[in-house]
Amino acid sequence: MANTSEHGAVQYLNPDTLHKNPAFTNVIVVTGPVRTVYIGGQDAVDATGAIVGKGDIRAQTEQVFQNVQAALAAGGAQLEHVIKWNIYVVHGQPLQPGLEVFQRVWGSRPNPPAITGVFVTALAHPDFLVEMEAIAVVPL
Repeated sequence: MANTSEHGAVQYLNPDTLHKNPAFTNVIVVTGPVRTVYIGGQDAVDATGAIVGKGDIRAQTEQVFQNVQAALAAGGAQLEHVIKWNIYVVHGQPLQPGLEVFQRVWGSRPNPPAITGVFVTALAHPDFLVEMEAIAVVPL
């Protein structure tokens, strides 16, 4: 399946030789003129700099998604333009609450992005439990 415009295209591929998972796409090919938006690691910090959801990965994931969506909008992109997530979770945190937030926010959008998930010993602040980076491509 491809998202195309008159000049650029994003193609989502799941080769038969790779495991297919509805939560992510294995290969994404971008061609033609596009705007690429890189979102640096977003943590559970609100616009005032306060940490949201100390000790609560669900609340932190909610805030991280709010931050990612605000960053995407600033770059002229939306969630459906994300082609790559990098997700960092502090080792020992439960994944299910964060995954539930992800599934709710992503909803029924087609073409999930490629995803890399990594457990880490710590993030930039000891109260951070999850961090996300994103790359979005907007066909022109």
